[in-house]
Amino acid sequence: MNIAEKVHSNTKLEMGEGELDVVVVGAGFAGLYQLHKLREKGFKVKLLEAGSDIGGIWHWNRYPGARVDSHGALYQYSDPALWKDWAFKELYPDWQELREYFDHVDSRWDLRKDVMLDTRVTGAEFDETSRKWTIHTEGGRDFVARFFVLCTGFAAKPYIPAFKGLESFRGETHHTGLWPQEGADLTGKRVAVIGMGASGVQVVQETAPESSHLTHFVRTPCLAIPMWQRTMSETDNEEMWRDMPADMAVRLKTFGSFNYDFSPWGVFDIADEDREEVFERIWQRGGFWWWLNNFKDVIFDEKSNRAQYDFWRKKVLARIKDPRLAEIYAPKEPPHPYGVKRPSLEQNFYEVVQRDNVDVVDLKRETIECFTEKGIKTSEREYEFDVIVLATGFDAVSGGLTSLDIKGVDGRTIGEKWSDGVRTQLGMATKGFPNLFFLYGPQSPSGFCNGPTCAEAQGGVMVKILENLRAEDVTRIEAQSDAEEAWRKFCLEVADMTLFPKANSWYMGANIPGKPRELLMYPAGLPSYLEACEKSIAEGLSGFQKA
Repeated sequence: MNIAEKVHSNTKLEMGEGELDVVVVGAGFAGLYQLHKLREKGFKVKLLEAGSDIGGIWHWNRYPGARVDSHGALYQYSDPALWKDWAFKELYPDWQELREYFDHVDSRWDLRKDVMLDTRVTGAEFDETSRKWTIHTEGGRDFVARFFVLCTGFAAKPYIPAFKGLESFRGETHHTGLWPQEGADLTGKRVAVIGMGASGVQVVQETAPESSHLTHFVRTPCLAIPMWQRTMSETDNEEMWRDMPADMAVRLKTFGSFNYDFSPWGVFDIADEDREEVFERIWQRGGFWWWLNNFKDVIFDEKSNRAQYDFWRKKVLARIKDPRLAEIYAPKEPPHPYGVKRPSLEQNFYEVVQRDNVDVVDLKRETIECFTEKGIKTSEREYEFDVIVLATGFDAVSGGLTSLDIKGVDGRTIGEKWSDGVRTQLGMATKGFPNLFFLYGPQSPSGFCNGPTCAEAQGGVMVKILENLRAEDVTRIEAQSDAEEAWRKFCLEVADMTLFPKANSWYMGANIPGKPRELLMYPAGLPSYLEACEKSIAEGLSGFQKA
């Protein structure tokens, strides 16, 4: 059925002021940047957002302790019209401040007028006659656009394991990524937290002091780094504004798009005493410096990586007095190479888990058998709770795309095409889905990249592509098979040079049963990625078929 036929057969077709050039999905950093820039370039564009407000992950993530793990100074757009009169109150802002920031962005960019909130996209199909997408939403409203740009983010699909009897628990159960917008009061309650990624760490350290009792269920410890959180003073903000132009410029030149990068030296290029001094200096910076400003070989060489882990463990053991807890949270033998699972940042986590009102269940020794009306039954005993928090993560990076019923020209969905592994061109498009692009997704820098920087860097590439297609009057563009196979081959070959495949992480898709095990991000750093994108653009969009 072509578009003209569909207009007559579906009275719910959303024509608005006429068909759109672009429909963008997702009102996080990437989607809002697309909306802003494409409007500036004269495209007719609307943004569809499932949530009741803008902010993306910072609309959905409002669990106790939720906060960003990058310095606020760099966790924002580079537009001087935004940062020159904005200052975060804390070095690492929480979800409430991030929501305030998005209100600030809207006050300058006037975004909400072209954002359709409470509009969840469920699927779409491409019409070859008109060369346009029809996009379906949960409420039955359809949209038609030439180009379809998905900015669903890396954490759009929360993962809840198939716990036996989950529905039988009579208390409250909340996944951190689906936290009630009205909040959930955990004060004085018996709380269980299952999981120890970033959200698990944050919920535990925030909730334990307020709950009557908290039980933390841990299988694999997160090798957390101190963030050295502090309130931002007037002097701090003046220094931030002074340094901002240089810091924003250097972001595009570093592996993880921060204002720092890996050291030019390997762990064993220097004397032992000098190495300890370097480790200590980096440790005292806190945050991701310990991860992405460390020696250049820590993610490649096991011996170097072990030296980093041993230093980390020494620091953590100085804070944990209980030998049992020490072995759970900082085991003598590393559970995986350091840094190949995303390290979480903590403020006082290792002190909090030693409180008298906190129990820790080691799931390597005591397994969860089922949920009951009163709580959780393990292989050892039954625990009673008022609230169970599922900090069980996400079907990350690709899950937001594969969960949608978007049908390509051969009738397959993206999930069906990627059932044996992700295939993309430039981490932005996949063959069989013409005129469809995705940002901050699989085989792009995404999970290795500071979010706002990636939104602008990859988003700028997207805007250039659409401008070029418009200038050439191209109405159909599709990734080529040989190009996406070459892109996949490069990503996997670089990954195999690192230690990342040695961990069962969401980076590798290993946290989701049945998901192909492969590194889901582009692993060669942001500068290399942008170079590849610019090469394709300079070559008239090599790797794509245009018509």
